[in-house]
Amino acid sequence: MKKNIISTAAGIALMATTLSAQANDPLTLQLKWVTQAQFAGYYAALDQGFYQQAGIDLTIKPGGPDIAPAQVLAGGGADVVVDWLPSALATRERGLALVNIAQIYERSGMMLTCLKSSGIETPEDFPGKTLGVWFSGNEYPFLSWMSQLGYETTGGDEGVTVLRQGFNVDPLFNGQADCVSTMTYNEYGQVLDGGLTPEFLTLFPYEDGGVATLEDGLYVMESTLEDPAKVDALARFLKATVEGWEWARENPEAAAMIVLENDDSGAQTEAHQVRMMTEVAKLLSSSEEGIGYLDPAAFDRTVEVLLSSDSSPVISKVPEGAYTHVVYDAMKSLD
Repeated sequence: MKKNIISTAAGIALMATTLSAQANDPLTLQLKWVTQAQFAGYYAALDQGFYQQAGIDLTIKPGGPDIAPAQVLAGGGADVVVDWLPSALATRERGLALVNIAQIYERSGMMLTCLKSSGIETPEDFPGKTLGVWFSGNEYPFLSWMSQLGYETTGGDEGVTVLRQGFNVDPLFNGQADCVSTMTYNEYGQVLDGGLTPEFLTLFPYEDGGVATLEDGLYVMESTLEDPAKVDALARFLKATVEGWEWARENPEAAAMIVLENDDSGAQTEAHQVRMMTEVAKLLSSSEEGIGYLDPAAFDRTVEVLLSSDSSPVISKVPEGAYTHVVYDAMKSLD
């Protein structure tokens, strides 16, 4: 009799667990890049059970050099993607209706890191130099910056030579470039690890140059927002995401360890991920609205930077409907 009671109790518990799991909304998040602390908030929210508490069964897909988040979204391989606003706006103008539902990074982490030995101290020293630039959508703010400075990007003494930089800092060490693109939270650390200390470097943060554009944000297809049930699920997803980022900001070392636990490549190190999380925390919103709110003024500044490029403009007109506060407002109503 006792055995039957235990079996019955176990069956009820299993049924309750099954029903609970069935009640959760499944969502898939496609990251812009590989598993690293750039995305620590999502992994922390998953690890700490915030998504589960919000009724979301989240799957996180790492990105990589051959993965275009927007294409994954369009193909139905994800419900939400992490992307940068310039790339998303260019994609939207080409006909794929991406919409920003939340902005995670308030500040840009992009900068040019230059060798002082090259003679570069100010942007006026760029002409005649070789600058390493990432492409695949990351070149847009750079091209706008050069356009504002009046420099051609086709070389020559009056212009700059653009080196298509891989996602590393090797050109700075092997003599291929005078400057390379770096993120404050990633490649700049690689430069330091390579033996170049700050006194040998000149840094040009895009924020200081007035050409910073919005980076990591969350995007969905416009059609997704037509379904109230999906908006509700996205609001709960966003609430858990914000909680995850707030937790990661307060616990950078622990967040870094969670990232390492999810890194199947084994390529990341604890020291690098802790440093990355510490730097990423500086890019998160500290405003009253908090993480997740896209400031319309910041959106307008990004659009202005993108439209200011005379050569190969990123977008040809001011976009309409490219962001919404519907999900953010729905998240706030959950509090």
